[in-house]
Amino acid sequence: MSHTPPPRFGIMTAPMQVDYHDVLRVWREADTIPEIEHAWLFDHLMPIGGDPDGPAYEGWTLLTALAAHTRRLRLGLLVTSNRFRPPAMLAKIATTVDIVSDGRLEFGIGVGSRPGHPLARREYAAHGLPFHDSAHAVGSLAEACTVIRRLWTEEKPFDFHGAYHQLTGAFGNPKPVQRPHPPIVIGGRSSATLRVVAEHADVWNMPGGEIDDAVNRSALLDRYCAEIGRDPAAITRSIVLSVSYDQPGVTRAAIAEAIDAGFRHIILGLAAPYPADVARWVTDELISASA
Repeated sequence: MSHTPPPRFGIMTAPMQVDYHDVLRVWREADTIPEIEHAWLFDHLMPIGGDPDGPAYEGWTLLTALAAHTRRLRLGLLVTSNRFRPPAMLAKIATTVDIVSDGRLEFGIGVGSRPGHPLARREYAAHGLPFHDSAHAVGSLAEACTVIRRLWTEEKPFDFHGAYHQLTGAFGNPKPVQRPHPPIVIGGRSSATLRVVAEHADVWNMPGGEIDDAVNRSALLDRYCAEIGRDPAAITRSIVLSVSYDQPGVTRAAIAEAIDAGFRHIILGLAAPYPADVARWVTDELISASA
């Protein structure tokens, strides 16, 4: 008889239009609540909502600080933009966070930055970053996953000559705490990205949207796994759900739908400003009620 694992709940605090100490307060509280198993930031260099000139923190730097201030939470970026950092540099950054957190990193990555979003697209010109089309971005992501995994696991330097990335004498030292490597969480919904998910991911994250679309995308991922001979059950299905403070029943209904659809990794997106004791409220009103 097959056993369906219980859902694992986490929170997401988008690090924009907030103060560092507000995010720290929420994460420290969540770290004391066992029902909240994981916590996430996003990876944008400028706000994608609210005041376009408001504050936004760099995700990996902030994640390192939060890793040092927590003891239990699994943690990560949902998801790292592969467009922002070369993969070998990203592998080094992620290794550092895994070590600082004593092996609690969940390595989230995707093609990056929701480039169709007008406030996200401006990040590139504002930071002197090149912007490539979707085909380039997906191909670069697939190679990045290969490079990063090799840097985390191989014991000797290697060269890599891909279509998008070129490395000579690449080597990762130290290695991550987690062996063989931190879980790889790939976020996205496009068909091209789902093919990368099928090959490389331990967890697939659906970044919100309608549950019917999430179900259809999950079925497509199953098909891509079958095409390459991978068991679809090897990839945990994850989804982001927005939290309504005023109408928790709406959020509870969305959680129930997602769980019924096979999503066992539930990330509850918290809107700022964060109410006092918000992590406890989420646990009592949403997580415990969904058990």
